[in-house]
Amino acid sequence: MRVIALLAAHDEQRFIVPCIEHYVRHGVDVYLIDNESRDETVARARPVLGRGVVGIDTLPRSGVFTWAKILERKEQLAATLDADWFLQADPDEIRLPPRSEQTLVEALEDVDRQGFNAVNFMEYTFVPTRQSPDHDHANFLQTMRWYYPCQQSYPHQLKAWKKQAGPVDLVSSGGHQVSFPGLKMSPVDFRMRHYLFLSAAHAIRKYVQRPFDPEEVARGWHRARARLRADDIVLQDEDSLRTYEGDDRLDPSNPLTAHPLFLKRQASAEP
Repeated sequence: MRVIALLAAHDEQRFIVPCIEHYVRHGVDVYLIDNESRDETVARARPVLGRGVVGIDTLPRSGVFTWAKILERKEQLAATLDADWFLQADPDEIRLPPRSEQTLVEALEDVDRQGFNAVNFMEYTFVPTRQSPDHDHANFLQTMRWYYPCQQSYPHQLKAWKKQAGPVDLVSSGGHQVSFPGLKMSPVDFRMRHYLFLSAAHAIRKYVQRPFDPEEVARGWHRARARLRADDIVLQDEDSLRTYEGDDRLDPSNPLTAHPLFLKRQASAEP
């Protein structure tokens, strides 16, 4: 079975290599859609072109982050690339099978054999803490060990699907849920480690300094991300989080329904 991760990036030099290496270890090919990165994102991905990375696109940015255009490009690629399954992927995510003795490809083969054609992922969000505030370095996967489960709705991470004869829709849900006729979601959720930000300074670069498309903000996308201010960034105490002890011991109980980083601005925006 051939699985391709459709991976979009803008200024993701910190995340891009660990993300690609993870997918390659799991037998997944990567197609990189670069949204005019100004850093070394593409330079770091290019050496593995043909050895895990099957293509690199440049998608014009026009000065703002326009998520719909990125999702539309992923829809196009899902219709034209030669693959059996696709993943809707971002560089700050590590998508995982439901059991660590499997690869992602092996787990998707099981899902396919059972007659399902889409998979939801349970999100585990990793963040820096007051006690350990800075993980903006190459070893962040080893040093940033505190997380909370997050499930804003269900399914909220319906981001793996079997190739369809017709088009799939990612745009309508803002990329959270793939949609197509005859969708049959697996009853077993896969897992996803999400590295939301690596330090307060990284959060400022990633969210506060990012110009979001005003039309998308007006339609309700990006929510508190577009309103985040530097003084909103308050790190959590380690005692309020769970400690990572391995993928098979990730705890999904009592998930949060919103990311604490964005709660202040989200609350201030509500009527």
